[in-house]
Amino acid sequence: MSYRTLDDLDNGKRVLVRVDLNSPVSVGVVEDNRRFSRHAKTISELTDAGHRVAVLAHQGRPGRETFVPLEQHAEILSTHIDQHVEYVPETYGQLAFDAIEALEPGAVLLLENVRMTDDELPERPPEEHAKSEFVQALAPKFDAYIGDAYSTAHRKHASIVGFPLVMESYAGRVMEAEYGANSAIATREFDGDVTMVAGGKKATDVIDVMTSLRDKVDNFLLGGVVGELFLRAVGYDVGRDIDDEDIYNSQWRANKDRIQSLIESHPSELVFPSDLAYADGSNERAEVTVADVKNRDYDYLDIGTDTISQFADLAGSSDAVFVKGALGVFEDERFSNGTVQVLEAIGRSDAFSVVGGGDTSRVIDMYGMDEADFSHVSIAGGAYINALTGATLPGIEVLRESY
Repeated sequence: MSYRTLDDLDNGKRVLVRVDLNSPVSVGVVEDNRRFSRHAKTISELTDAGHRVAVLAHQGRPGRETFVPLEQHAEILSTHIDQHVEYVPETYGQLAFDAIEALEPGAVLLLENVRMTDDELPERPPEEHAKSEFVQALAPKFDAYIGDAYSTAHRKHASIVGFPLVMESYAGRVMEAEYGANSAIATREFDGDVTMVAGGKKATDVIDVMTSLRDKVDNFLLGGVVGELFLRAVGYDVGRDIDDEDIYNSQWRANKDRIQSLIESHPSELVFPSDLAYADGSNERAEVTVADVKNRDYDYLDIGTDTISQFADLAGSSDAVFVKGALGVFEDERFSNGTVQVLEAIGRSDAFSVVGGGDTSRVIDMYGMDEADFSHVSIAGGAYINALTGATLPGIEVLRESY
């Protein structure tokens, strides 16, 4: 079953648009990021069609320093759509209702942080959320709901799954593009090799993806914490915690059996690092072959030069490449080589390429790469994982049910 998109929406409606503007907050200041520019395209398309647009978004979670009102978000969004966005310091209630009623064609307002309502955050079935006071009060004020917050589509929150069950609903452009690109590995056929860059710190998430896609991927390029855990599984003295950290050992205990199973069942698809980089006594980048690692005195912070060359060649000659996780500590320029050079090779290639996850996609901006060189750069984390593994995305399912 399909779902409606903006192509199916008649002009001149009063629409409620759920986006994801969740952003880093530094000393109370909200930072601009890729999410604003992406959702701005959906919102601008709606205003150009004469719709009256009210935007729902969240920021942080209760109890955290990032849990702030959306006044700054309205200012940032205004710069991206090149028109004023009215900030309404209420999500629903008379103040919000009056502002919604006063909207003119082509105008935009941003309602208050949706997570400041009691009904939003509990993970409940869509049918229960549809009956909540929040949904029941706000839905009648609009002609249509537009779900554009793909990066929270894996959540059963009221603003994601409640409204589509009581309103005519549509997928926004971000939702449409993200889901199409991120689910391609499960839904499309490719003529040549399919390669996945499997790295980062969240080994459990990556191993979930590898386990689900082991019969669809020809090459898993292993790096980061993930790569060291796989090397540890075949007997190399890496992937061990130093200074009482518990990054490696906790994930090793949780995933040892699944790592061994992947090694035994799909050995030809797993491409291990042959060398690693670390900071030597002078705090400079140094490298060692995996075979020469004798003890765990160093944090290995990147793949080495030989591995970079091998990974770049494999990725650059593939028909499709999906990136899940960085290959090293790219925030430190000394240890950015692996992640940056492999991404550059992907960008130069003709492969269908998807770069996923907030951290990995930041590399593109940090090191001056052109986003247009990739087929898709995702702004999602958990939803990207769900799409790759074929898991259900509640935010998509309710749009289909609405249709």
